[in-house]
Amino acid sequence: MSNSGTDPPGIARGVTPLPIVPVQQGQYSGIIRLSRRKDRPVQDDDTHSLSYQDCLVALMVAVSASDETIRTSELVEIQSSVNLLPVFAKYDIDRMNHVSQMVFDLFEQEDGLDALFGLIRDNLPEELFETAYALACDVAASDGVLTDQELRMLEEIRYELRIDRLIGAAIERGARARHYLYRP
Repeated sequence: MSNSGTDPPGIARGVTPLPIVPVQQGQYSGIIRLSRRKDRPVQDDDTHSLSYQDCLVALMVAVSASDETIRTSELVEIQSSVNLLPVFAKYDIDRMNHVSQMVFDLFEQEDGLDALFGLIRDNLPEELFETAYALACDVAASDGVLTDQELRMLEEIRYELRIDRLIGAAIERGARARHYLYRP
């Protein structure tokens, strides 16, 4: 599929990004349900704490939403990561909606980003900090364009997760290589 000059790089012709538009308090358009099991609702007792997988999903959603536009390619990257990576092997995919809504609700608050990072630090094992940063970089790079807001969010994540500068650069370079759009 070719890309016309008016479409953003990384977006196929005719594919439009999904904006985050408040519909009602706590609800957003442009967010699709990423669930294999639609018949099982999330239980209330499932929503009180975050698993390490929830933390990873929250960071991916936060990076995607940081520029106030969630692109289809970013949603596909998040879904692919959750469906394919071993770290999500036993993850209840129905929790993605709850985690996404939590991120959006936090972004509406004045200190929401700090609260999100507090939840991440409290619930994500340190051994997964680099994994979290790699997933965030993959989501940011998935549409072929890094906005200033996405770059700032990645910088915040790198700082909050105490990612070494050289390790961070290697992770970023890997994401860039995986999502490079070659145009002969």
